[in-house]
Amino acid sequence: MLRCLVFCLLALSLQAAPKPNILWLIAEDFGPHLGCYGEAQVQTPHLDGLAARGMRHERFYTTAPVCSPSRSALNTGMYQTRIGAHNHRSHRDDGFTLPAGVQLLSQRLRAAGYFTANLKQLPKPADFGGSGKTDWNFSHDPKPFDGENWEDLRSHQPFYAQLNFQETHRSFHAPAKVDPAKVKLPPYYPDHEITRRDWAQYLDSAMELDRKVGLVLELLKRDGLADNTIVCFFADNGAAHVRAKQFCYEEGLQVPFILYWPAALNPPADYQAGQVSRRLLLSLDLHAAALDWAGAALPANLDGQVFLGPQAQPPRQVVFGARDRCDETVLRLRSARDERHRYILNLDPGKPLLLPNAYKAQQYPVWNLIGELKASGQLSPEAQTLAIEALPEEELYDLEADPHQLHNLAQSPQHQEIRRRLRAEVEAWMQQTQDQGRQPEPEALVRNQGYRKGMPAKKRAKAAKPKSP
Repeated sequence: MLRCLVFCLLALSLQAAPKPNILWLIAEDFGPHLGCYGEAQVQTPHLDGLAARGMRHERFYTTAPVCSPSRSALNTGMYQTRIGAHNHRSHRDDGFTLPAGVQLLSQRLRAAGYFTANLKQLPKPADFGGSGKTDWNFSHDPKPFDGENWEDLRSHQPFYAQLNFQETHRSFHAPAKVDPAKVKLPPYYPDHEITRRDWAQYLDSAMELDRKVGLVLELLKRDGLADNTIVCFFADNGAAHVRAKQFCYEEGLQVPFILYWPAALNPPADYQAGQVSRRLLLSLDLHAAALDWAGAALPANLDGQVFLGPQAQPPRQVVFGARDRCDETVLRLRSARDERHRYILNLDPGKPLLLPNAYKAQQYPVWNLIGELKASGQLSPEAQTLAIEALPEEELYDLEADPHQLHNLAQSPQHQEIRRRLRAEVEAWMQQTQDQGRQPEPEALVRNQGYRKGMPAKKRAKAAKPKSP
């Protein structure tokens, strides 16, 4: 009898336990370029401190290397290729809605009793506002979030809130602190003053991002929310640099992920504060995890997986990524990453790596520099990988021996078993998820960058601007 009473009291206490608040801090276009990830040229004490108190994940990947398909997957918990949201900034004027049974995380958490917010308005000491970015490739509920003001959070708990930071999105405009002469460039970039200045400005932006994250963490403390809020810091896709954003190399899909679970919320045993995880994760796993933390049921159709606690699923052996039309540029890539290798299947072989793209020509000074140096025969052997005229059907890289993916092993006799295995993984994934990107968009949509009724005047004017030198 006593044993039964104790069990009932324990069950009641667990039922009465308050649900945690959940805060997503989302950087735009940002790779793992923080001090805690080994970037020596930045000082990022706030995010480094959060990682020291929480868990830093080294193998966290988005499902697309560009914002709108990546965010579409993240917010639905399903691959963008499965739900028809794979082409960048598509379905903006055709009334396309999500398939039956697919919902936004904010809708699911609202049904679980959560107040939801896409934060734009922040009080002092913060001296900035959130960008409010959603950028989904589908029509949705006209009010996907309940609020946008930080001041609503204290009186509306539990809450799920996201705060978007645009500092690392181009064009960079942070205070200049990093010395271009001292930066360590990726080996495939031309060592040129233009490249060094551009990379230094990106690192400056990382430090400004860190400063603003620090202000948000102070707000959590000020408002008594620090001990009952799970904080997730990550990015929507890789850095806004050549061969990163919009490409399926590590640099386009790998982003930082720091998870902070306050001790007062009794974190699960497999959450180890101050530790580093090398578990393969996908960004859409955060969708499933948030539902689990909220005590909500997980829909059977989710592609995301719970990765902590009693409901955690077995670790992924492979994570997948995809790139489809970006702006006016059609290049369809499918990729798999296992413990050691990165495999890329090119559905449009024979095209150059740096296909014409007005946005990149305007915003990426190194994009134009590569063409100039190639024409004058000044590209280093490593930088020649950026000037490939005809992409092969397959690429395979050993990330332990070649972390910058300079040596394609797809034709190596010693790597054929690995190539075949990963190709089979990609093809099976495409089949199982009914990949809607296997067929390209009609030419008229490509010309209008996804708009059926013609490109809007503002977008058309921007695309027509002369290219930067």
